[in-house]
Amino acid sequence: MDSDERIKLFKQIMWDYSILPEDVYAVLQGEKQLAGHYNRDTLFVKLLESYSWFTIVELLSVNIIKDLLTTQNINKLRSPSLREKYEFVRKRLHEIIPAAR
Repeated sequence: MDSDERIKLFKQIMWDYSILPEDVYAVLQGEKQLAGHYNRDTLFVKLLESYSWFTIVELLSVNIIKDLLTTQNINKLRSPSLREKYEFVRKRLHEIIPAAR
């Protein structure tokens, strides 16, 4: 996904806030602490509730997703079916991608 597409998607999830999409991306990348009142975890939960898994994989690296796809973040999802889906994904990612030593 190119930078323009990524910016467009971040603008869409921030439609009701005056938060720059570049700041959203910087927070998700771990380069900034906050974008408006959102931190890395709250932005990631917003992505999970807004976009498909395939879109999220295009927006962020697998390692960032693995770091952010925690049980704590999954439990913040409003939809029980999304919580179930992403708990399965979390377990699979931890099986497939070994922890850094």
